[in-house]
Amino acid sequence: MPDEDAKQEYRDALDAWHQQLDGVHALLLDGERIPPDQIKGLLGREARTKERYDAARLRLLGIEE
Repeated sequence: MPDEDAKQEYRDALDAWHQQLDGVHALLLDGERIPPDQIKGLLGREARTKERYDAARLRLLGIEE
């Protein structure tokens, strides 16, 4: 059974990734307009939070890289 720290880390990482995905979806699916120079930052933040989520998920599952 995962420890409480691993569970909380997973929850926090998942929440952060969902927050960034909301921004990406607003741009791609809902037609929200943002300046082109901000698109790169948006996609970079989403990618970094996805990496954090993936790492937390592996720790939760007991699979360390």
